[in-house]
Amino acid sequence: MTDQRLDFPSAGRNADPIAQVLKSVLPQTPCSVLEIAAGSGQHGVHFCTQMPNLTWWPTDLDPDHIASINAWRAYKGMGDRIHEAQKLDVCSPSWLEGKKPTGWPPTFDAIVNINMIHISPWQATLGLMQGAAHHLAPGGVMVLYGPYRIDGKHTAPSNADFDASLRSRNPKWGVRDLEEVAAAGRAQGLTLRTTTPMPANNYCLILERS
Repeated sequence: MTDQRLDFPSAGRNADPIAQVLKSVLPQTPCSVLEIAAGSGQHGVHFCTQMPNLTWWPTDLDPDHIASINAWRAYKGMGDRIHEAQKLDVCSPSWLEGKKPTGWPPTFDAIVNINMIHISPWQATLGLMQGAAHHLAPGGVMVLYGPYRIDGKHTAPSNADFDASLRSRNPKWGVRDLEEVAAAGRAQGLTLRTTTPMPANNYCLILERS
């Protein structure tokens, strides 16, 4: 059987710094987490290895990613902690209206979204926020990781180059303004609580549902 696990080098580099942020913001008690745009699945297995109190629901839009997530889940023997990956489009009516797939809990303690906002249309960010407001428990947090502009300016020349590269590939992509992302969350009752600088000129944003 062909190994369907994908290996994203960026996940290997940023998994532990993000895990440290999650340890600081998630409860120490049993915690249900929905991951949106889970990519290869490497993040979920790393976080669940680091934090035994987590139960993980990974999702993605790409069939190859879904296969990789499930392959990493099987490889690490985490079938009791990480649920089988499901397809999720944050612009779909079912997500926007808060409809829950079979097996999902009524709400999640946290939602994690890593490196999606800059490689998707702005509409995906708006959809992410709208659906999260339905699926997060009151007081639950959404953790966003990636590069952002602050006060309309890139935080490093490398981010400006990255932004130009993204927009050349797809004019609907690009590094977003942190303030605009926060405003999109605020419009859905998600308040930006913490902005944490991360390695390689990235940030973790912690939004809390009121």
